[in-house]
Amino acid sequence: MRESVTQKLIGSHLVSGNMTPGDEIALRIDQTLTQDATGTLVMQELEALGLDRARTEVSVQYVDHNLLQTDEKNAEDHEYLRTAAQRFGLWFSKPGNGVSHPTHMQRFGVPGKTMVGSDSHTPAAGSLGMLAIGVGGLEVALAITGEPLHLRMPEVWGIRLEGELPQWCSAKDVILEMLRRHDVKGGVNRILEYHGPGLAGLSAMDRHVIANMGAELGATTTVFPSDEAVREFLIAEDRGDDWVELLADDGADYDLDEVIDLSAIEPLIAKPSSPGNVVPVAEVAGEPISQVVIGSSANPGLRDFAIAAAMVRGRQTAPEVSFDVNPTSREILTDLTKMGAATELVISGARIHQAGCMGCIGMGQAPATGRNSLRTMPRNFPGRSGTREDSVWLCSPETAAASAITGTITDPRQWAKDAGVDYPTLDLPSHHSVNTAMLVAPPEPEQALTVEVVKGPNISDLPDLTPLPDDIEAPVLLKVGDNISTDEISPAGARALPFRSNIPKLAMFSFTQIDETYPERAQSTARGHIIVGGENYGQGSSREHAAIAPRHLGLLAVIAKSFSRIHWQNLANFGVLALEFVDADDYDGIDRDDVLALSDARQALSDNQPLTVTNATKNTSFPVRHRLSPRQIEHVLSGGLIPWLATRK
Repeated sequence: MRESVTQKLIGSHLVSGNMTPGDEIALRIDQTLTQDATGTLVMQELEALGLDRARTEVSVQYVDHNLLQTDEKNAEDHEYLRTAAQRFGLWFSKPGNGVSHPTHMQRFGVPGKTMVGSDSHTPAAGSLGMLAIGVGGLEVALAITGEPLHLRMPEVWGIRLEGELPQWCSAKDVILEMLRRHDVKGGVNRILEYHGPGLAGLSAMDRHVIANMGAELGATTTVFPSDEAVREFLIAEDRGDDWVELLADDGADYDLDEVIDLSAIEPLIAKPSSPGNVVPVAEVAGEPISQVVIGSSANPGLRDFAIAAAMVRGRQTAPEVSFDVNPTSREILTDLTKMGAATELVISGARIHQAGCMGCIGMGQAPATGRNSLRTMPRNFPGRSGTREDSVWLCSPETAAASAITGTITDPRQWAKDAGVDYPTLDLPSHHSVNTAMLVAPPEPEQALTVEVVKGPNISDLPDLTPLPDDIEAPVLLKVGDNISTDEISPAGARALPFRSNIPKLAMFSFTQIDETYPERAQSTARGHIIVGGENYGQGSSREHAAIAPRHLGLLAVIAKSFSRIHWQNLANFGVLALEFVDADDYDGIDRDDVLALSDARQALSDNQPLTVTNATKNTSFPVRHRLSPRQIEHVLSGGLIPWLATRK
């Protein structure tokens, strides 16, 4: 068989199962990545699991999300993460060192390795020829203890790139083209593998842009080959010895095939409020804007900032526009400074922020209500920016910079024509400003055992998780539509994020983007409750808070038309029963506050019997199904993965 890069990566790490799409497989994991918005729960889970020391090749804890220290909460989290990383044998990346994904790529990523991360954009490491998958924190914790990752074998989607990108277009426009074609569900249960002659024009960091936002398609991950572009990148990072060639066989077989002619790409933009709402920039040109933000893990490369600096050189950005620049790592900020590009940005009116996620996760940089904000970020879900009634657009650095200059959404090709500007030639350094001073190595095992893990008063213990009841009879407290994101379930932003390590407090923010009354109604419903959802329920972030916080408030089951992969897994990990309508039309027959009943649920799940839900309010019934493996059924019956593991001791 002529193998793809994906098949080679999976085959070399396969612990159990067959590489047949839909079958459950288990993979050996080499590396893990955690960040501070999700890492606090991972550390609490490691404590609950009784870990002595990380058993992976490399595990790294980053601090890149909760950077704003407006009070003591985030600082307490940072100290907890630092000491817990020391105790369990993880590397620790200090606040301000950089966004996890590009920083990991610079310092730790190795072709041919597997990685799981408690961040949905972990697949960005696929740019180096890695198999990198975003999962819930509990699965990362298990990987750190040496356990394999279990998942359904995805289909492998081969995407052949041909031609070369035209001027004023870049890698962001390539992934936006994929989203334009396939929307936010097109990649569900699929791995995207890019191949073909068009790869020659894409650097490793260009590939990072595409791999990062494959998550917005719902893909399990994205894979690129490890070729000369990867070798050049690792040499520039003083890590040339880590390079391993990893290419698809000639004529490799894929489950699905697609072709993108790069020469036909044009500047694209995702309109509010979905990454899949993509149109040509020219179609919306002239819309007034009040903010432009360049940076984030979705456009983290040096060239992404350098092209913007070259475009604004000698010009002032529009007076009504806040022009924000978020360097993605200290290394990139250093190189921008050496090049003089940082100076050009500042002179043009840019506000330079610290290296971190910042506005991408709603930690600062919240836009004015109803005003258009253009961002080179991966997501524009409603309210994610930190502003409830926001209007966020996603675009390339070229489109962002041209628009910052004019004060309206502007096609960079038209701007160049009007301004008489040629496409800039960027003189990027062949060697990067490597600096590891803010990376704290794990201590020796004997010393690690003596480390005291520091927990401030804002850090709670994990909630108790009780087994699934035999009979469920509970009201529908919420009925929601399609593509509900984890940002809407457990919101980001400066108000909620500081409580990421305090589940009882964080739970009171659950679903408040949709219904501010939900937390109090859930608390007052003693018998638990049910949520009904549409298609692609739980898309977006990997944050397991979106499962455990509603579970803390009494969530027993979610019945939806379909689920996103990571959130579906997180629900099972925390003992919430995820059910799908057999007939999607049955969704229409349910209203909020209807009481739904599921009798002998435990027996039916154990025996793999058909499941029927009765609507006691309307005296109707309808069939539902689940997609849980026998292993996952045991977890749900036990009340979650942690209680199940406790029974094995």
